[in-house]
Amino acid sequence: MTNIEIHPKVDPKVVVITGAGTGIGAATAELLAAQGHSVVLAARRRARLDEVAQTIRAGGGTVATHVADVAQYDDVQRLVDATVDQFGRLDVLVSNAGVAKIGPLADGDLRGWSEMIDVNLRGVLHGIAAAMPVFRRQGAGHFVTTLSTSGIKIVPNQGVYAATKNAVRTLLEALRQENTDGVVRTTGISPGMVSTELTDSMDNPELRAQTRATMADFGIPPAAVARAVAFAISQPPDVEIGDITIRPTLQG
Repeated sequence: MTNIEIHPKVDPKVVVITGAGTGIGAATAELLAAQGHSVVLAARRRARLDEVAQTIRAGGGTVATHVADVAQYDDVQRLVDATVDQFGRLDVLVSNAGVAKIGPLADGDLRGWSEMIDVNLRGVLHGIAAAMPVFRRQGAGHFVTTLSTSGIKIVPNQGVYAATKNAVRTLLEALRQENTDGVVRTTGISPGMVSTELTDSMDNPELRAQTRATMADFGIPPAAVARAVAFAISQPPDVEIGDITIRPTLQG
């Protein structure tokens, strides 16, 4: 676990993080727990969740884990319900789970396209549907969602992946405009090249190797994105950080 300075004046929150078994999700969980927040980790793989939770507990943090597939609404609803049952509230939902089935559109990868739509887009919608009633009942809540610079600078072989991220970008802006009464806040975070296991979901071996080489060359650590999440949720209730773009200084 990276040495993290604990913030002395943190307002403790209950934070659910999807895709929390590795990469950005795991780094965010470790940072927020070290800052004094209670974190609820969700992912499809129990073993990875247990590893992250063990690290957090060893550092004195408060953590719970739930196996959940964000593509399944019932899983997300159970995750939110279990969080409220255990902690009494839910303050922040970090929708971080994502898959990247990278390849040219000519490949016609219908299965991969559907998976990206189900996880990257539908998964975010499931989180909104499950958490919104809780946020409204509490009078406060924050949706933080991992997007991508792939949706800002469109490049070959990432068309559908970028489309799912830009769909969510549009969704968050609509959600923001529908909730300007100070109850619900939204933040979209667009990371550039980050050294994570996202390439594991890439089926094209050539593109997977190429992406991994780029990560090794100049990818930033997941902790850099975790700090952006921590910054966004640390703002006072009357301040909303709408969009954050974070990329390596060497990325074109």
